[in-house]
Amino acid sequence: MTIKAVTFDLWDTIVDDNSDEEKRKELGLRSKKEERRYQVWEALNKIEPIDLEAVQLAYDTAEAGFIVVWKECHINWTIDQRLRVVLNGLGREVPNDVLKDLVDKHGRMEVDVPPNAIDGIKEALAKLSTHYQLAIVSDAIVTPGAGLRDLLEHHGLKKFFSSFSFSDEVGRSKPHRSMFDKVASDLGIDVSEIVHIGDRDHNDVKGPHAIGAKAVLFTATRPDDRDITTADAICDSHHHLAAIIDGLAAH
Repeated sequence: MTIKAVTFDLWDTIVDDNSDEEKRKELGLRSKKEERRYQVWEALNKIEPIDLEAVQLAYDTAEAGFIVVWKECHINWTIDQRLRVVLNGLGREVPNDVLKDLVDKHGRMEVDVPPNAIDGIKEALAKLSTHYQLAIVSDAIVTPGAGLRDLLEHHGLKKFFSSFSFSDEVGRSKPHRSMFDKVASDLGIDVSEIVHIGDRDHNDVKGPHAIGAKAVLFTATRPDDRDITTADAICDSHHHLAAIIDGLAAH
């Protein structure tokens, strides 16, 4: 097998998911979970009084539905769609400009207070980019693809990637093959010429394997799947990643 491209998950592979929570705490801000619910309550309460607890329950219910659809149907509802589910559950409507403002605020939260890049990622990308095409294949759970590009730019990493496959833009989520087909089409390669790096065995290993690609499980920030993975290799640190990919390419 010829390896022509290396694709990366973003969360817990390039950036440390929820490492922004400590920053938010230091800034005197609510947690992301609390802030999202508060934003919806604030917008609704300005129009007609409503209990915060009712909004929290509706939001939690919508999130539970989102998780089922994400994991079983491989579709990520966009923030706009998720907020509409919350509003429907409450029997409430808001003007389009209010909904757009909520969507924008949700989507900017991890851009305005960005999570940290994982140690060694910039050096690893610099090394890999001299031999392989690089791309992002990532679910956009809350922050949309546009915001995730801004986050990569913030960390000086966007320049290394030639293609981006975000679930809110593709319309499906990992492990659906369309997420990988998009990158292969952009780069002019076959999916079998990809090695994907990610932290979740179901999404980032089983997904690539199902379409004939290779996969590396990244465990530095989320080692949960280490003992169950069928990955072609396991990477505990980005400092070792280039050598691991070169090793896979040599066989």
